Amino acid sequence: MVAGIRNCNLQLKASATADLKGKPKFTSVQWNPHQNCSQIATAVDTSIRGWDLRSMQQIWLIEGAHGQLVREFDFNPNRQYYLASCGDDCHAKFWDIRNSNIPVMILSNHSHWIWTIRYNHFHDQLVLTSSSDSRVILSRVASISSEPFGHLIEDEETSSVDDGDQDKKVFQDGVIATYEEHEDSVYSTEWSSADPWLFASLSYDGRLVINKVPRAEKYRILL
Repeated sequence: MVAGIRNCNLQLKASATADLKGKPKFTSVQWNPHQNCSQIATAVDTSIRGWDLRSMQQIWLIEGAHGQLVREFDFNPNRQYYLASCGDDCHAKFWDIRNSNIPVMILSNHSHWIWTIRYNHFHDQLVLTSSSDSRVILSRVASISSEPFGHLIEDEETSSVDDGDQDKKVFQDGVIATYEEHEDSVYSTEWSSADPWLFASLSYDGRLVINKVPRAEKYRILL
């Protein structure tokens, strides 16, 4: 395996060095999906830094994004300047990188470190978080999403709902569902790229759980 890697003739295209004191902890890295693969971001200790790969320069900074270590972050798939982050301070925070002095929203639904935060690929008002409190939480952040007045239920499931009432529906932010199938720290969770209602989670004890949002909870998203 090692010999195979050596024969691949891999080449380093570019590099940059962050001017940081001490021995900073890099915990997460994400491509920005909105900038034609020209931007990348890194979580470093309690901060999140954005980099332009064309100039190899830092282009934005969320200083002190969390009171403790930033565990992970995720770019909003539909709103190019928005991202969500989580960390050891038990908070999930949402940011506009054009004005990163304060978060646009904070969720405090977990009682221990939050390891993962994930936007739904299809509906950016839905966010999953997983934590060392052994829970996975599905939250709604409609007020800062690209579809604050849209509906998420497939047409065949809302045939009995009056269209006029749907148009007037305003979503409320907050917890939609809590999943407690794990018995240990939930280190990772991920939405399906094919089914908007399907997600997986993985915990420290080696348990992999596949969940599908039940029909009843889909209707709760409209409440």
